[in-house]
Amino acid sequence: MFSRRVWALLIGATALAVFAAGSMAMDQRRDPPASARGWLAELQRIPRVAARLPHRPDYRRSAFGAAWADATDVFGGNNACDTRNDILRRDLDEAVTAPGPRCAATVTAGRLRSPYSGRVLVFRRSRATAVQIDHIVPLSYAWDMGAHGWSSTARLRLANDPANLVAVDEKSNQDKSDLEPARWMPPARQFHCQYAKQFVAVLASYPILLDEPSARVLDGALRGCR
Repeated sequence: MFSRRVWALLIGATALAVFAAGSMAMDQRRDPPASARGWLAELQRIPRVAARLPHRPDYRRSAFGAAWADATDVFGGNNACDTRNDILRRDLDEAVTAPGPRCAATVTAGRLRSPYSGRVLVFRRSRATAVQIDHIVPLSYAWDMGAHGWSSTARLRLANDPANLVAVDEKSNQDKSDLEPARWMPPARQFHCQYAKQFVAVLASYPILLDEPSARVLDGALRGCR
């Protein structure tokens, strides 16, 4: 779970950049904005390797527990509602809920401005895949970079931690797949700052290594924060 230091950074951060605006300057030579200095310091503390470690053939999604399990010790866990519905209620505007088999407040409708692309989507349970829940730090990446050696409880925690989850549009989620920041960043550049903050926050709270190319990308994104 998050350390107090990282929680303080998250509380002080702006909301998801779907609510932010403005272009992201990527010039790393200038002094970083005050809002990013704590995050840059946190980034420097994360253990690194020169490149992403080779993909481990033993990766399987089931190693992180049943998808969207409620029985976890993360924020919102054990609330009688699966993680997917927790995140939909958090991220969708005008969310409509109804009792369901896995959640007493199952989201049946709502509207999302995808932070990854800026697209506005209308969510309906009849076409639920149009809005997907993305792991900001992909589970496969985490597996390659250390999670293969964790306990099953720790892996379940990462997979359901709200700080590592965001509702996005289907295409962006599919395009990202399990790619790290060096190979994929959200098409909406105004989200780069918040994406970098979330990525750093997760790696600061779990024993996951960071590849150097991605560290440089995250550094640039943080220096572009407003």
